[in-house]
Amino acid sequence: MVSRVIPVDPFDLVIFGGTGDLSRRKILPGLYRRFRDGQMPEGARIIGAARSDLDDEGFRDFVEEAVRSFVSKRKCDPETLAAFRKTLFFVQVDALGDDGWAELKDRSKPDRVQAFYFSVGPRLFGPIAERLHTKGIAGPQARIVVEKPFGHDIETARALNATLAEHFDESQIYRIDHYLGKETVQNLMALRFGNMLFEPLWNAQYVDHIQITVAETVGVEGRGDYYDKSGAMRDMVQNHLMQLLCLTAMEPPSKFDSDAVRDEKLKIIRALDPIAPEDLVRGQYAGDDETASYLADAETDSSDTESFVAMKLHIANWRWNGTPFYLRTGKRLKARMSEIVVRFKEPPHSIFEADTGQSANELSIRLQPNEGMDLKVTIKEPGPGGMRLIDVPLDMTFADALGEELADSPDAYERLIMDVIRGNQTLFMRGDEVEAAWAWTDPIIEDWERRRDKPTVYEPFSTGPEEALMLLHKDGRRWREIRE
Repeated sequence: MVSRVIPVDPFDLVIFGGTGDLSRRKILPGLYRRFRDGQMPEGARIIGAARSDLDDEGFRDFVEEAVRSFVSKRKCDPETLAAFRKTLFFVQVDALGDDGWAELKDRSKPDRVQAFYFSVGPRLFGPIAERLHTKGIAGPQARIVVEKPFGHDIETARALNATLAEHFDESQIYRIDHYLGKETVQNLMALRFGNMLFEPLWNAQYVDHIQITVAETVGVEGRGDYYDKSGAMRDMVQNHLMQLLCLTAMEPPSKFDSDAVRDEKLKIIRALDPIAPEDLVRGQYAGDDETASYLADAETDSSDTESFVAMKLHIANWRWNGTPFYLRTGKRLKARMSEIVVRFKEPPHSIFEADTGQSANELSIRLQPNEGMDLKVTIKEPGPGGMRLIDVPLDMTFADALGEELADSPDAYERLIMDVIRGNQTLFMRGDEVEAAWAWTDPIIEDWERRRDKPTVYEPFSTGPEEALMLLHKDGRRWREIRE
């Protein structure tokens, strides 16, 4: 299979927070891999911008250490690293002051594509955007990339969007959600809209329910100060799970175009029904002799912040009327797993005996780990003895099907950064989409705060609170098991 790569013109990528943790772990190693695979044209430059006391050579040493730490040894050959170092530059910049901006302007080339990656805290988004504009650094082909969180609620999201809009057009703003860069998430669109097999069945007439799970084994250690002000609802549901829900439930766009796709996603968010309190479960992980509790990880004596959320919701449109969607996400759970499960209805009439083991078809789309898909179908059990039915999976694990091509494919950050350079906003959130998500999320948070609802404590490395299991059990359904 031959990979078709869209070439790009020379560009400048300026990383604000270029010596930070995200830059070191994800952005810079990803850019090295794109350079190694020939996707960075001659003349492209990567400029680190931070308060760190570094010069160009110091930043190059920092980047080389990051690459050697987070890229496989077989890809870290000396010749490629030496060539990559030549693309790297550094400017010491004070985001809230005036120091360094003149030098950054001197180094800028406004006649080419400029991507400014805001790998910094949200409080710096506005000041950096303002200085890029007022100091004449951003040219006509400038794009800015902002990391979540996109606000803390609807009001702060609107304020942030307004601030960015003062200096950049919406077509220049790329709100990055790394989940949308995952190979399997994009394959969800290919599965739905590139195959006649599934789309006619992708509706309330044939689908019993849909589950979306994002489970993590890690706790909040190291992020306690941020997380305790956020919680799972703001940190995961409002963005990551909302995006997975939209891609799963949206109508076919007229074409694979950024605004066409995002228009359909926005319709889903606006069609979400309010959630009743009995359809929402919040949890907070406990500790044991070997594992710290949430309170210990967050370094607080008491907290009502949730590290786990499960919910049942409905979409008020013709395609999904009456079909429940079950979402759950949490930390310190049994396994690391992200998965979308489409459970189809049982056949309207069975010609087989009731005890033959026949059950409904189920499509599972695994985002991590072991990316792939499997479809559970019913067949006759081999051998004599009558018509005995069993369920078997038709498994397409991408690593098995695609081999080295998958292993060498870009990760989420790499893919999304190159989309920024190409000017492709399809996998990035639009401002009205972010605000609509907060408009749905805020009343849920306000309701449990008004009721002084406390999260249920659950055991570490479990499946979460028992109440989350009952969310499906009371409907005669079961969660798919959390497993590696």
